[in-house]
Amino acid sequence: MDNIAIQVTNVEKIYKLYDKPSDRIKEALGFGRGRHHTEHHALKGVDLTIRQGECVGIIGTNGSGKSTILKIITGVLNPTHGEVTVNGRISALLELGAGFNMEYNGIENIYLNGTMIGFSEKEIDEKMDAILEFADIGEYVYQPVKTYSSGMFVRLAFAVAINIEPEILIVDEALSVGDVFFQAKCYHKFEEFKEMGKTIVFVSHDLSSISKYCDRVVLLNQGTKLGEGKPKEMIDIYKQVLVGQYVAPEPENSRLLDDEELRRAAAGGAGTGKAADATTAGDAQNGIVENPELLEYGSKKAVIEEYYITDDKGTKTPAILKGNNFTIHMKVKIMEDIPAPIFAFTIKNVRGTEITGTNTMFEKAFLESVSAGEKREVTFTQKMNLQGGDYLLSLGVTGYENDDFTVYHRLYDVLNMTVISDKDTVGFYDMDSTVEVRKEE
Repeated sequence: MDNIAIQVTNVEKIYKLYDKPSDRIKEALGFGRGRHHTEHHALKGVDLTIRQGECVGIIGTNGSGKSTILKIITGVLNPTHGEVTVNGRISALLELGAGFNMEYNGIENIYLNGTMIGFSEKEIDEKMDAILEFADIGEYVYQPVKTYSSGMFVRLAFAVAINIEPEILIVDEALSVGDVFFQAKCYHKFEEFKEMGKTIVFVSHDLSSISKYCDRVVLLNQGTKLGEGKPKEMIDIYKQVLVGQYVAPEPENSRLLDDEELRRAAAGGAGTGKAADATTAGDAQNGIVENPELLEYGSKKAVIEEYYITDDKGTKTPAILKGNNFTIHMKVKIMEDIPAPIFAFTIKNVRGTEITGTNTMFEKAFLESVSAGEKREVTFTQKMNLQGGDYLLSLGVTGYENDDFTVYHRLYDVLNMTVISDKDTVGFYDMDSTVEVRKEE
């Protein structure tokens, strides 16, 4: 237990909702019989263990309880039931304005926040230069913060939170307000914190950042913890929740699933349909192997029956030479009439970060209706500019019905793809630059 930074045990948070203010007064004074409120369960028996040195992401749809659990951990809110234990000094960046006096100027708010966290005036003086340098808002630091733009506000708030050397840093969506240069500075600080063994709890809708920085991800939905595990698995399940395709386990099996069990439950029998058998013996000889635990879901109004990759010579293979053209193939059977299906692919790295992808709507390549019984073969041909390494291919057929986004069939991480390269540059892909170095006379 010595290495546990945060322990949340069976925490519930219940809000009383009143139809009108008078109902609150009646209940407080004991007038009338019965209750005058309804209960909203923001959190329902959530358990969470975060160890020292971990970077843990919390994801979920709006209203899932992400911000509520962070406020309970930091002491802003008290739980209705359950216990929370925190071992270490917390610095939290929860909401713009939290902990700031809008009438004070920037300097005064730095002292106010530092004092609230437990620093002496001398200690704050020693950190002042680092805070001002990180915030980089110039002479505005001497103006009342009520005159700040949202960008300046978050720069100052994050500079205070990040430079007081906390043992636990908690951040809730605040970074989305800063500009791209400030965000890059903040994420660099995250990496420094991880190297120093600090604990980070991170709530964000930026799934790429969650995938890149987090060691583990917790998935919440409507106040309930659906699961926790590796970022890639939890992000895939979260995407299923977003489109209403997640199927909860039966009550008798309603214990919290780990990441592998949750993935299988959400797949709803993935690997048993025709698509799962699309890899033939001939494909296997060419090195094409389907992921045996792919995540598959959708309404099945259209079904991806076959899929493979070919190189620039038309040979089926998962190995593509960098700089050469390659083609992604998918064969789709239309099961019901669909107004305008969208065929798509996405390429992710092994951590689950989406690197690139496109679809027929983006490319304006197919905007037609289709009828039940028809088949479509879709091909995407492009030049391979990704750096050498292993990648995962996902495929999908989606569309809009009465302005509602609908998933007909999705296959996450269905095939591996290996890029063979004798020259790797910086980042995810090669700019394929033409370089000249000339001597000036």
